[in-house]
Amino acid sequence: MRSAIIVLFLLLFAIHGSAQEIGLQLYSLRNEFKKDVPGTFAKIKSWGFTKVEDGNDGAQGYSLKEYKALLAKNNLEIVSASAPFEELKNSPETVLKRAKDYGAKYVVCFWIPHKDTIFTIDDVKLALDVFNKAGKKLRAEGVTLAYHPHGYEFRPYGDATLMDYMITNSEYFDFEMDVYWFAHPGENPVEWLKKYPNEFKLMHLKDCKKGVVGNQNGRSDVDTNVTLGSGQINIAEIVTEAKKMGLKYLFIEDESTRVVQQVPKSLEYLQKLEE
Repeated sequence: MRSAIIVLFLLLFAIHGSAQEIGLQLYSLRNEFKKDVPGTFAKIKSWGFTKVEDGNDGAQGYSLKEYKALLAKNNLEIVSASAPFEELKNSPETVLKRAKDYGAKYVVCFWIPHKDTIFTIDDVKLALDVFNKAGKKLRAEGVTLAYHPHGYEFRPYGDATLMDYMITNSEYFDFEMDVYWFAHPGENPVEWLKKYPNEFKLMHLKDCKKGVVGNQNGRSDVDTNVTLGSGQINIAEIVTEAKKMGLKYLFIEDESTRVVQQVPKSLEYLQKLEE
């Protein structure tokens, strides 16, 4: 019964929530996929998801044809595909092919390479060059490139931050906000959404255990990920602002060892926000 209610909620959210849809980032179930790919997809289907975001694990050892068949069998659509930095730099055409193979309109880069915990304006300028060049090629083919910050981008630069510099110079790419990785280094996700209302196209919904002290290093214990609405991040306010802005896809991401238990509870929390 609970699964049926969640499925109905997801359908209603998509219809009435400014054409928004709640999806799932597949990286959440990386450990489950290692044990049972078909069974894990069946579980995702049972939870009521129809839209998913690709992690960095490709087709989980299957051929593209086999993998797409598994997705189709479970009524799952990859709407956002992975785009590793080095691949964007050296062969953006293979990123484009991946997107087209899946029928995805978005590709996301989840990390900018840098030395240890050192992240500087030189790293940002290199990333801008890579993202703008690749993003221009992708955009010409109807695919949007987005960058997913992880917290190290909020270090000060001039009168603002490295993140501000990146956003103001992002000519051919957009951003995916992971609310955990904005809040963890001490930023307010809602303020950033309001400050740059046209820059964020996708979102990861992820909550953080109460009392956790963050950092600007892009690293944390995965088990600080808790059920949405039970942690220290104001998920309700963020979702309200995201809906107001018309963000199309909000992906639940839960990296904890409790993911299988927590995702259904997170869906129930989002359902209550709609009541």
